Amino acid sequence: QVQFVESGGGFVQAGESLRLSCVASGIHFSSYAMAWYRQGPGKQRDWVATIDENGRSYSHQAVKDRFTISRDNAKNTVYLQMNSLKPEDTAVYYCKAPRFADYWGQGTQVTVSA
Repeated sequence: QVQFVESGGGFVQAGESLRLSCVASGIHFSSYAMAWYRQGPGKQRDWVATIDENGRSYSHQAVKDRFTISRDNAKNTVYLQMNSLKPEDTAVYYCKAPRFADYWGQGTQVTVSA
C-alpha cells in the first residue's frame, strides 16, 4: 500500500526555521521523484519543490532561496528544510511521489506568526 507520512510542522515566529520529513512506504523509493506541496488557508494546493531520483532539485520561485529539498534513500525519506519563514508560508504541507498521482499524505501544519 502506497503511503506518505509527513511530520515536523509547528508554530514558529517569522524568520525561524523548520525541517519537515516525509516517510514513504509501498513504493521503490529511490526510483521515483518526490515533491512537496502546500495548501494555505482558503487557497488551492500549490507545488513547492521536487527532487528527482538522481537528486536534482527544483523549487518554486517563491521559496527557492529559503527552502531546500533533499532525500535519504536509505530511510525512504524526503525532507524540506525551510529557513527564514514568513507568515505567507503558513499552510498544510504535503509530500508525494508525482508518479502516484492519487496518493497523498495527511499533511503537516506549519504556522508562521509575524
